[in-house]
Amino acid sequence: MSAQRYPEPTVGALILNQAGKALLVQADKWRGKYVVPGGHIELGERMEAALKREIEEETGLDVHDVEFVLFQEFIFDQSFHEKRHFIFFDFVCRTDADEDEVTLNFEAQAYTWVSLEEALKMPIDAYTRRLIEAVRLHDGQDNSLEQG
Repeated sequence: MSAQRYPEPTVGALILNQAGKALLVQADKWRGKYVVPGGHIELGERMEAALKREIEEETGLDVHDVEFVLFQEFIFDQSFHEKRHFIFFDFVCRTDADEDEVTLNFEAQAYTWVSLEEALKMPIDAYTRRLIEAVRLHDGQDNSLEQG
């Protein structure tokens, strides 16, 4: 990959199903940790359109009720397999799909549907943890679990 000249704006989302469980995907490029689906915003593309496109490409899911949660800066963090500078625009959204309707592309090796509490006990990266905690706070859920 060519040398990066500018930060890369990206979108990602915590996808909740009808049972309130969240989709997490395990990705080698995130050193085997569980993360949320997402990716780059293409030139001329709106963030929500990019989010829906990336989710469909990576999981085969259609989503709705997209809501912005927070942005995060990612500057040369070793949790990614390459030295990159990203700006994450993180969302929460919903899907009506069943748990077995996920079709992963090459970017993820596994997926799981878990409660937000269960997700915080899994091997997730710090950025996914912050997103989950922000969604829990927004939804008024207890946020007393220790950070790890």
